[in-house]
Amino acid sequence: MKKLLINFLNDVGIEPTFLTLSISILLIMALTAIVIYVVLHKIILKSINKINETKANIITSTLLEYSLFQRLSLLFQGMVIHWQTKIWVESGNIYEILTTLSSVWISIFGLLALYSIIDKVFQVLHTATEVPFFAMRTIIQSIKLIFGIICLIYVISILADKSPVAILSGLGAMSAVLMLVFKDTILGFTAGLQLSTNKMVQIGDWIEMPKYGADGDVFDIGINVVKVRNFDKTITTIPTYALVSDSFKNWRGMRESGGRRIKRAVKLDINSIKFLKDEDIKKLEKANLLAPYLKYKIDEIRDYNEKNNFDLSVSVNGRRLTNIGTLRAYLETYLKNHPKINKSMTIMVRQLSPTEYGLPLEIYCFTATTVWIDYENIQSDIFDHIYSVLGEFGIKPYQYG
Repeated sequence: MKKLLINFLNDVGIEPTFLTLSISILLIMALTAIVIYVVLHKIILKSINKINETKANIITSTLLEYSLFQRLSLLFQGMVIHWQTKIWVESGNIYEILTTLSSVWISIFGLLALYSIIDKVFQVLHTATEVPFFAMRTIIQSIKLIFGIICLIYVISILADKSPVAILSGLGAMSAVLMLVFKDTILGFTAGLQLSTNKMVQIGDWIEMPKYGADGDVFDIGINVVKVRNFDKTITTIPTYALVSDSFKNWRGMRESGGRRIKRAVKLDINSIKFLKDEDIKKLEKANLLAPYLKYKIDEIRDYNEKNNFDLSVSVNGRRLTNIGTLRAYLETYLKNHPKINKSMTIMVRQLSPTEYGLPLEIYCFTATTVWIDYENIQSDIFDHIYSVLGEFGIKPYQYG
């Protein structure tokens, strides 16, 4: 090839000196690179884009997604420069510089093209399987890390003009330093495998981790960090390994169950608790939800008192209906008949230990939805109703002061 160039220079009347040959070779290499760039990026790439817009197929989408075609084009250009250097340039400093730079170029864009292929393969696998994206991403990042380290060692061996084996033997002596530098990556990699294997956390999970100020939805999981978008729209980053070494609360179980718990107490004035009088009972019997309960309890209490022959002129004798017991029965029936309460889960109204702020009457049930706004509305409606009906039972809520 070089002889052909010398003959061409002689034919056009240019003396083939070292300078003229060098300039001619550089011009040929530059023009070749420009022509290849124009053909690949301006003609072929535009054609692929047009085909993909009119009739997309697996080949065009694969080439266009994740910049695969651009990276393959730059890889090919580096290979052409490397090949031209072998043909045109004689051994020497310029030859060594060009071959070294082109080899590094090929290694870098070869790695990037491989990354694009890996991303596409795992995208197809994720679409075709039910494997969680987080588990896929952990594997993707691990594979990329391995190939990245291999490429880094190879590039260092090219720049140092040493074999990769010699570089690896030198790195062995620096293992302690490498362990320190890549500590988070190594810990994150092992933690990621545990998280994905045990399904401890996934994209979209609502987690709470007070130690890191996290209370929101997970939107990104990587080898090193997990990102949580808190409900106040701030973002908290948590080291991946912290999710294994520390404790956190995952609300995924609540979402999957289809119900969210209501656990709130109404504090009642103890001084307003009393036995129900006949006129109170007659008034409450008009309540549709209470009528069956009152009929059953009145018959049960009457039979019990008659059987034991109690003197009912004394209020402490025998059994009697109380306003708080009747309220508790009413609220339990009310919750069981509420259209937005999950009937397959626990429904309970219970007394807690009295405090200086009155007697807590706790509502314990689950909504039929896990949507936050709907949950809050249902809970508010229930307690609006509770506070409104307390007066019907002659009970006062406790209010400090």
